[in-house]
Amino acid sequence: MTLGIVWVIIIGVLALVGGVALGFFIARKYMMNYLKKNPPINEQMLRTLMMQMGQKPSQKKINQMMRAMNNQQTK
Repeated sequence: MTLGIVWVIIIGVLALVGGVALGFFIARKYMMNYLKKNPPINEQMLRTLMMQMGQKPSQKKINQMMRAMNNQQTK
């Protein structure tokens, strides 16, 4: 009788741990794909940000910053 209850508890804990681990990896994969398809910042937002900071954004500087952010995301 007691041995049966122990097995139920062990199986329940293992199922819970497995579900949490599987859910974490599925959510992580989903978020990485979402951020790759919808980057949080684009060239227009970067240009506006630089102008608000008092810098005159050149296209070369914007391209350089976008390339650096894209390289950081792929790592």
